[in-house]
Amino acid sequence: MEQAQFPPRRQTGQEASVSTPETGTPGTGRTAPPEGRHGTAPGRTTRRATGRFALAGIVAAALMFGTAQFLSAFFAPLSSPLAAVGAWFIDITPAWLKDLAIGLFGTADKIALGVSIGIVALAGAAGIGILARRSLRAASVLVVLIGVGLMAAVAARAGTSTVDLLPTVAGTIVGLGALHWLTGLASRGVPESGEATPPAPDRRAFLKAAAFGGAAAVVLAIGGRAVEAARGGIRQVREAIRLPAPARPAAPLPAGVQAPVAGMPPYTTPNGQFYRIDTALVVPQVDPNDWRLRVHGLVEQEVELSYAELMGADLVEADVTLTCVSNAVGGDLAGNARWLGLPIRQVLERARPLPGADMVLSKSADGFTASTPLEVLRDGRNALLAVGMNGEPLPLEHGFPVRMVVPGLYGYVSATKWVVDLEVTRFADAKAYWTVRGWDAHGPIKLASRIDVPRGFARLPAGTVDLGGTAWAQGTGISRVEIQFDGGDWREAVLAAEATMDSWRQWSYRWQDAEPGDHTVRVRAYDATGAQQTGERAEPAPNGATGWHEVRFSVG
Repeated sequence: MEQAQFPPRRQTGQEASVSTPETGTPGTGRTAPPEGRHGTAPGRTTRRATGRFALAGIVAAALMFGTAQFLSAFFAPLSSPLAAVGAWFIDITPAWLKDLAIGLFGTADKIALGVSIGIVALAGAAGIGILARRSLRAASVLVVLIGVGLMAAVAARAGTSTVDLLPTVAGTIVGLGALHWLTGLASRGVPESGEATPPAPDRRAFLKAAAFGGAAAVVLAIGGRAVEAARGGIRQVREAIRLPAPARPAAPLPAGVQAPVAGMPPYTTPNGQFYRIDTALVVPQVDPNDWRLRVHGLVEQEVELSYAELMGADLVEADVTLTCVSNAVGGDLAGNARWLGLPIRQVLERARPLPGADMVLSKSADGFTASTPLEVLRDGRNALLAVGMNGEPLPLEHGFPVRMVVPGLYGYVSATKWVVDLEVTRFADAKAYWTVRGWDAHGPIKLASRIDVPRGFARLPAGTVDLGGTAWAQGTGISRVEIQFDGGDWREAVLAAEATMDSWRQWSYRWQDAEPGDHTVRVRAYDATGAQQTGERAEPAPNGATGWHEVRFSVG
């Protein structure tokens, strides 16, 4: 049976205006593309355009900071805007955040800060690029404002001058130019308001430009480092220095100062392994030929000391352990070294402090300050203006050319690196860098001990277990160390030989009846007066951590 044939249905005007991908666009005779403009879905086009503008902002920022980094190699170290911002951030960091950063990252805290600043800068640069798509003028104003803020950060750093703003100025100009150039290329193919058919995008030209800009930024940054290394005469000056023989050498280390346990840290900490915690994001470059120490304030006579005068004085050697106040219970922010320097009391004797003075405010070349009790610097202990560390000139990172070393006090109130100024004053009249931020003004080091071997969660073979650790009580020395297994009785450990009461003392214990299974060991120490280390737990802020260190491990 044949199908019935019907005459064609007459279309209404409304029906005739409808188009589909299959029927095409009315009145054109062309088939409409299945996707959006230029064969790309509209959402995808928008995302690609946004990505191009974000990349433009990132590359422009990279060129801005790359230029500034390169030029800063010819100026003061903190003329680099990123370095200045990092130093500024360290300055405003509250005590709790500082402790958190040191607890999480230890001596890698500055690396973590640099990575964090980089991530924030990356996100901000991408945002400025996206803003430039809507308003290039607004994005440009924002870049200028950021440049002004960076210049303010540079100007606020100690040791910088107006001329040190030039790298940031040049970087801002280059960044602005790059932003205009790259956003112009990124705009091709993005429709203007009311534009039916935008110009075809030239993605290849944009990507080539972005790649060129990124490569240039990398070359500039690396070039800046290379220039710093080539011009880094301070390291070369340091390497040429030969330390004088001490007028009062330290006694040779007695036999047996090293505990006989495999895995124990060395009694004398090598310079390259000595902990470094300070506020200097960029290590100050202080030329010893230009170095001067000024002693002033509540004194009868101001004193100025040059490096040559210091090196020609009667220097002494001393084995002294330094400890950071941020050191957690059982932490490794402590180190022991043989220091060479001039007793600070001799310099103060020349200045003759006035009655009523009770504090010395020391200042670093980078602006850091520390408050040290005046009596501590005059009571006969080996408080030094140190020029040497373990037989060589101070490493740059540890205060070259001169730093303070004061036994018995945490570093934040005594161990000023790159020291250039000593102001004799009163605690009631002056505050130091960390005391302003809520830390204790005097900072005496607390009696402490730790377990170095075994490490936490170690798995040890069955049989005899050897344990070892370190304890310190500066000014008195360590008289006894005890350990406790699994909450049982306390057992006395074997003390290694004592070199000085100002340096740490190692201990060991051979556990011959260790049973297979999981164990917890604790340690506590006694000083030479018989005082026992407190087991009460306290955080580092505001005056140092307390508590007994414990380690969990398994046997068998």
